[in-house]
Amino acid sequence: MKIVFFGTPQFAVPTLEKLLNHSKFDVLAVVTQPDKRRERGNKLTPSPVKAIATAHSLAVWQPEKVKKDTDTLTKLKELDADVFVVVAYGQILSSKILKMPKLGCINVHGSILPKYRGAAPIQWCLYNGEKETGITTMLMDVGMDTGPMLEIATTPIGLLDNTQDLAERLAAIGGDLLVETLLKLERQEIKPIPQDNLSATYAPLIQKEDYGLDWSKSAMQLHNQIRGFYPNCTATFRNNLLKITASAPLGSVGDRIPPELQELISKLPDLSNVSDKPGVVVNITKGIGAIVQTGEGLLLLREVQLAGKRPQSGWDFVNGTRLTVGEVFGAGS
Repeated sequence: MKIVFFGTPQFAVPTLEKLLNHSKFDVLAVVTQPDKRRERGNKLTPSPVKAIATAHSLAVWQPEKVKKDTDTLTKLKELDADVFVVVAYGQILSSKILKMPKLGCINVHGSILPKYRGAAPIQWCLYNGEKETGITTMLMDVGMDTGPMLEIATTPIGLLDNTQDLAERLAAIGGDLLVETLLKLERQEIKPIPQDNLSATYAPLIQKEDYGLDWSKSAMQLHNQIRGFYPNCTATFRNNLLKITASAPLGSVGDRIPPELQELISKLPDLSNVSDKPGVVVNITKGIGAIVQTGEGLLLLREVQLAGKRPQSGWDFVNGTRLTVGEVFGAGS
């Protein structure tokens, strides 16, 4: 099966690697976003997908706008591919491109469609406190993740999973599911299933204002925001911005409590009667960290990051700042 692969971030790499290592597939070329200036030195850095493609001596095309790049469009047409595979590419494909391959364009999407269509399905899934998510392979059409579904694989979400954890797991699942999807398509063993548009939800790009923490929210809401928008959620501490990169809601979280959190909670003093204004540090537990009152329940700060510093454990933060009970964390921005 002759394939052109469209993808950009690390999330797409396991799927590309699965295709490259399978005897049934021939990856003819890779289309990815242009190199970007990143990190210190402001040097141009290739996308993770480009790095893999280059290591395998594949043709790599990086048009600024693939829909309007006549050179890329001509080369895509000339390849006469069986299928285009699209995984977090970052650009919308035109109807002209979608019609090129014999079997169509197949997208590997990081949610159980029709829920969480759009650019940030993993982030919003965690933000909304979902207990399960998955990967959907679908035939692409001109809409935003609206095409008919081919195969679905699911995975449970742990209480302490963050976006990075879940993305790594889903990326691996996506590679396996795509291989299964392509082989079934070749054998004509899949019947595409239209999506129920009435059940659809949307997962837009994350905006800067989504990162600010409001302590009047419940501990669970704040925890879901912190892990969903990891590692960028902010509060204010002593008039400076502070990133909170890992947390744990204390109190009733039902049967979702993982063993590591059960062990942690067992070490805490009895906090059942503690109550204060949202944002106030109500307890500091040796070896663990600070516990903050929220609008409903208590939130343990497991990891934080001071401006210009590396992330540190909640306990190291307490020691380094000499944090005391009664201090107040403000809202982020």
